Amino acid sequence: MNIIRMSGGLERQMFQYAMYMKLTSMGREVKFDDINEYQDDRTRPIMLSVFGIDYPRATWDEINQYTDGSTTIPARIRKLFKGKKTNIYKEEGVYDPKVFENDDIYLNGKFMSQKYFEDILADVKKVYRFPDIGELSLTPRANQNFLIYYSEITSSCAVGLHIRRSDSRYNEELYENICTTEYYISAIKYIDDKVKDAKFFVFSNEPKWVKNWLIEIIRGLVKEGMSNDDIIKLRNRFVLVEANDEYTSYLDMFLLSKCQHNIMSNSSFSWWGAWINDNPEKIVISPSNWLNGVDTRDIFTDGMVLINPKGRVERKVKEK
Repeated sequence: MNIIRMSGGLERQMFQYAMYMKLTSMGREVKFDDINEYQDDRTRPIMLSVFGIDYPRATWDEINQYTDGSTTIPARIRKLFKGKKTNIYKEEGVYDPKVFENDDIYLNGKFMSQKYFEDILADVKKVYRFPDIGELSLTPRANQNFLIYYSEITSSCAVGLHIRRSDSRYNEELYENICTTEYYISAIKYIDDKVKDAKFFVFSNEPKWVKNWLIEIIRGLVKEGMSNDDIIKLRNRFVLVEANDEYTSYLDMFLLSKCQHNIMSNSSFSWWGAWINDNPEKIVISPSNWLNGVDTRDIFTDGMVLINPKGRVERKVKEK
């Protein structure tokens, strides 16, 4: 048996469940440890149920057996003199094929690469389909706000633009100065060169901060000689989506996936919003690096357009 340690919000849980699907396709028994990371009331909710997913849960005894986490007196004495005997394997790097080499292990990782489930893509896509709108269980207010955005997105040439502030994350040095203002301005211009009448729907974990940020973005897009009417039209092409909280954030992913094109931040939430997008002609723009000081090439998928922090289009990921 293998145990996968579940962690993070919906976006990370989706990568971990895709790993579960891959391992079970290999004939392995797999369960989840959804206890250790979610004991604190302040942790993010487990939200795989929005896709109708249920999963096998490891018992506390099974988790302790694999992690040598027992706190009984005999176990504590043994660990004091002989050290811990664990079956824990921690993922190394973005894509670590060694994950598949051993059975009967406790897997700790993000598994944030399509390479982990390359041969079962159709199965993963089938699982990660949101329910029909009428099946969403929302409060009247949440439903009203969602339907307004949904109507605007599906009736326009919508581009889902996602921004996640680096200073809202643990270890911000990994994330900062990647998704710069220059990156987003260049991405918007790239879309405008390829797409007629694009309208940009802006999604963020901090929409209040983004209001001022959008002013800076629009200033960077204003061309010399533009009239006031043209500037107003430019502003009206940006819609800030600001109706969802931690427990309804999956609706943002739903709406991102319904846009025709996507401009990602270095966020797995962005990644999935673009990946679920079924538009065969979609343009997906990504920062050219995902984490500072880390080789993140295995995060990118075929066809992504990569733009660096200075706003230079570096390359398009080669399609097979």
